[in-house]
Amino acid sequence: MEAVIEKLNIEKSDPNYYKVGTIPELRDLDPYYYLTVSGKSSPSSPQFFRAIEQLYAVAYNIKFLCKSEDLDFVVPKMEGFWWIDGGLEAQHKFTQTPEEKWNWKIMIRMPDFVEGDHFYRAVQKVKAKKPNLIKEDEVKFELINEGKCVQILHHGSYNEEEPTIMKAMNFIQKQGLSVADYHHEIYLSDPRKTPEPKLKTIIRYAVK
Repeated sequence: MEAVIEKLNIEKSDPNYYKVGTIPELRDLDPYYYLTVSGKSSPSSPQFFRAIEQLYAVAYNIKFLCKSEDLDFVVPKMEGFWWIDGGLEAQHKFTQTPEEKWNWKIMIRMPDFVEGDHFYRAVQKVKAKKPNLIKEDEVKFELINEGKCVQILHHGSYNEEEPTIMKAMNFIQKQGLSVADYHHEIYLSDPRKTPEPKLKTIIRYAVK
C-alpha cells in the first residue's frame, strides 16, 4: 500500500503569520524565502497578470519537485508589496498617484525545505514548457526579513482599504513606532471567485 504524503499547509501551521483580526496587532516574524516578481504598472495591466502567471508557474513546479521527494505542500497565498517612487516619506501620496506609476513586488512564501536548487530546476522546467513566459532573472528566490510588524485584517474591496490602513497607522503611532518598509498585502481570498465585500486581505507594515 502506497504511503500517503502529508501536505504542509503553512497557513495552518504558522498562525503568527496568517491569523489576525480587525484590530491591529504587533508580531515578530522570522526571515522567509519567497518567489518574487517585481514591476511597475497598474494591477489591471497585462504586465501584472503575466507576473502572476510567472509566479504560479514556478511555484507549482517547485511543489511537484518537492512532492517527488516526499515533501508536498499547499502553495501559499499570493502577497504583494506596493509603493511609489520617493521613499517612505512619499507613500502618503500613493492613492493620488496614477496606477501605471505604482511599483509592486508580488510573491509567494516558500516552505523552509525549499532550496535554491528546487528553484533553479523549477525555472528550467517552466522555460522548457513555456519558453516565452520567463526571461532571465524575472522570477527570483529571495530572502525577506520583515522582523517586527503591525498587521490587521481588511474586509472588502482593495480600493476601500484607507480606514483599515488608518487603524494600523494610529496603532503604530500609539506604540511609539514608525513604518520601516512599504505597504504589504496578503491575499487570503481569490478575487476571481470571491465577491468584493467578502474579500479578506491582511495588511502589514514592518516597524521599528
